[in-house]
Amino acid sequence: MNTRAWIVFLDESGVSLLPQIRRTYAPRGRTPLLRHRLNWKRASMAGALGYHSTDPERGARLCFHLKPGSYDTTALIEVLEQMKVFYRGEQVVLVWDGLSAHWSRAMRAWVAEQDWLTLERLPAYAPELNPVELLWSSLKKRELANLAGDHLADVADATEQGIHRINANPRLPWSFLAHTGLTIHPPHPPNLRKDQ
Repeated sequence: MNTRAWIVFLDESGVSLLPQIRRTYAPRGRTPLLRHRLNWKRASMAGALGYHSTDPERGARLCFHLKPGSYDTTALIEVLEQMKVFYRGEQVVLVWDGLSAHWSRAMRAWVAEQDWLTLERLPAYAPELNPVELLWSSLKKRELANLAGDHLADVADATEQGIHRINANPRLPWSFLAHTGLTIHPPHPPNLRKDQ
């Protein structure tokens, strides 16, 4: 493994027009009601959180992609092409789960032609080791909570606001990594206090 690479965790998640029901506050005796159209239209999002292996001063990087429908190998290769531009050809070690599209013959053939990219697999049934899972949780508990949009564009706009919120706070991506129990040198990134 290249010791001067970006360690990037990638994961996909789905969103739909059905609201993510979360607890909320309301005046006593006035139960909040969510009205929606029971529309099952879905979109998929891919998030990649990157941490430099030797230089935490470069900060964490968040790359995000949203599309109607679901991801297959071809769509994921498009995401990786965008990620190559995002990281300007720097070395990337991509860590993701065992989804069949991640390890398909077409994906492996494409990756074999990329000199900037190395793939690593997360252990099976270990989503708690992927900091992007905490990114999804953050979005679904804030911007997407109780959102009863009429169109996928409403969901996309709310998701984009959440990505901007996370990008605006440089401590959040590091806290997602810390919550997994994984570390990258040095053990205490500059934007986190040692007592956190």
